[in-house]
Amino acid sequence: MNGIIFNNVRIFDGTHMLDTSGKGAVRVEGQRITQVSADGNIAPQDGDRVIDGAGATLMPGLIEAHAHLSWPSSVERFVPGMALPLEDLVLTTARNARILLDHGFTGAYSAGSLSKTVETTLKTFIDSGGMPGPRLVASSIERSPPSADELSPGQVEEHGTGPEAVRGFVRDCAALGAKSVKFLLSGEDALLPGASQQLLYSQEEASAAGEQARESNVWLAAHAQASDAVKMAIRAGFRVLYHCTYADSEALDMLEAARDDIFVAPAIGIIQATLDAAPPPHFDMSHMKRSAAEVLELQSKLIPELKRRGVRILPGGDYGFPFNPNGRNARDLELFVRLFGYTPVEALSAATLLGGQLMGQGEELGQIKPGYLADLLLVDGEPDQDVTVLQDRKRLRAIMKDGAFHKDPR
Repeated sequence: MNGIIFNNVRIFDGTHMLDTSGKGAVRVEGQRITQVSADGNIAPQDGDRVIDGAGATLMPGLIEAHAHLSWPSSVERFVPGMALPLEDLVLTTARNARILLDHGFTGAYSAGSLSKTVETTLKTFIDSGGMPGPRLVASSIERSPPSADELSPGQVEEHGTGPEAVRGFVRDCAALGAKSVKFLLSGEDALLPGASQQLLYSQEEASAAGEQARESNVWLAAHAQASDAVKMAIRAGFRVLYHCTYADSEALDMLEAARDDIFVAPAIGIIQATLDAAPPPHFDMSHMKRSAAEVLELQSKLIPELKRRGVRILPGGDYGFPFNPNGRNARDLELFVRLFGYTPVEALSAATLLGGQLMGQGEELGQIKPGYLADLLLVDGEPDQDVTVLQDRKRLRAIMKDGAFHKDPR
């Protein structure tokens, strides 16, 4: 089989810089990496295509841990609200999938959709090669209780309360093809002041969701701001916890104890975007900005402590809102460095190595190693020194997914 060889590259392998001299090389055959050289070019076989990296950095593709492909705003199209006609929503979701891939995100873990089936349908098109987009762990619509309408971004038919109703929701999502099922276990101050401390489910309901998820072979994700919501999610066996802003010492201990089974994505991107936003005079964001300032202060202490305890923390910042558009996702890596004390290499590893584990493919995704899937970026610059270079899509010379170029270096 003919292969593709990247010669004369610096190599970030997902854990560390394997080569910083610009003399490394990687060979891809079919969908997978077959050879890695840290100290010299790889000689081509008959029919191989050879790409001279000229000292650029080859690294695994980025993975977004908190994807909202159906949230309508992107770097290509500003949408002032969240509601779209159905046809517009479907095409916008597909467009946003392509935009993420354009910006170097070869994988995305959904944190909820505005439609029950748009992501699961989109995934079938992406997987068949009929549409560009990242590897996708698809979700159905986010679930909040019937009494919490102001906290639910999507429209869904009436559903009941209690453990059996929650079980039914998880079963239905699984039947539709969703792999990730998202629950709003607590409220959100940015939408309703004081709501972050409100629990929207009982432990019995959350535990029923966990039991059904294991039976249905799906993963659970939680919007969990309140400390008690974090504890509820861990007790119920949720796999991904978003935010965790108000976690107390007991919650920290529980997160540490569960560190081999969970992932945490603080979603710092939306917080910084809220603080940076300059809304028109008729749109009052004052309560949102107050909430964001509090979250930033708390998370700047929380996340380094969780990292110290060995909890897997991933970038992914609630992109898709009007002031935090899809396509800006790589900014989260900069925020991890600037606000949480990560080194650039640690931030890169969180978005690649840990991302592969999040996607459930840690043995074949998120690293540059023989046998791993060839999801690769060729970057002009040194992201191991300055992660902000990843925010400039023009510096992504090549974007490869599954061994095929989405962006060809030619």
